[in-house]
Amino acid sequence: MDEFLSVAAVARRLGIAPATLRTWDRRYGVGPSVHEAGHHRRYSETDLATLMFMKHLVVSGSTPADAAKRALSHDGQTVVSTPARRRKSATNAHQELVRAVLRAAQSLDGSYIEAALSAHIKKHGALDTWKEVVVPLLNKIGENWERTEKGVEEEHLVSEILKRIFHVSEVKKPKNSRPVVLAAIAEEQHSLVLYALKAALGERGISVQFLGARTPLDAVAGCVRRLGPPAVFLWACMSENADQRFIRDLPKVRPAPRIIVGGPGWDPSQCEGAVFVPDLEAACHEITQAVGVHFPR
Repeated sequence: MDEFLSVAAVARRLGIAPATLRTWDRRYGVGPSVHEAGHHRRYSETDLATLMFMKHLVVSGSTPADAAKRALSHDGQTVVSTPARRRKSATNAHQELVRAVLRAAQSLDGSYIEAALSAHIKKHGALDTWKEVVVPLLNKIGENWERTEKGVEEEHLVSEILKRIFHVSEVKKPKNSRPVVLAAIAEEQHSLVLYALKAALGERGISVQFLGARTPLDAVAGCVRRLGPPAVFLWACMSENADQRFIRDLPKVRPAPRIIVGGPGWDPSQCEGAVFVPDLEAACHEITQAVGVHFPR
């Protein structure tokens, strides 16, 4: 028998505020589909899967409108990964840190934000910090904006601090002789994930050529031709930036680099010639495999 869920139950499952769910329903049509006489509308498991996908896209950097459009049309085959179960004490510590940094962002206390996040990266690493702290933090900032349409300055403050502390110094003794290329392609301006990926690879002794936001095809092609990288990571948050030419028209060099694409802009079924990765951890794994450095996932 199918289980039908209330707004409160779905909010708990997704880790977002009920007010955000109601906003997504009212503004974008991503809402409950089950109608029962004498009861409020309820969410089906299919509705929940759609909302999980939408939340994944929003956290990855899509606007709610674009995320809703893609979530409503997606076929349910995309797998949205969830964090592995952690010990309760560790989970509580992460949640408390997120709350503390959120309060600091609301008071524009950049010094605290930088110190707290830097300490977490030093102790737990870039991947753990991204998954357990940064993603929930940005999600909460986004929820606050959905409710009030205020707080853009908080997101900008946090993003700039994260770019600075993730953009660590170059690896002194890299394990790869040729750097990995990281780029947010075409007109893509959402590039924060590249900074976290650069930091995670640096922790593993892998050097990168960081191209950053709004990287044109000629720039990526030039790096491939001149550097002969073992891997190229192409990030596209918006669908209009997921240009197939960045896969198809790169120079043919030997050995051929592993082309890896990530971000909600890409359609995994339209990435022939490249490896699509659903999250930062998978991107790090694919790149380290291409370089020849192995570590436990």
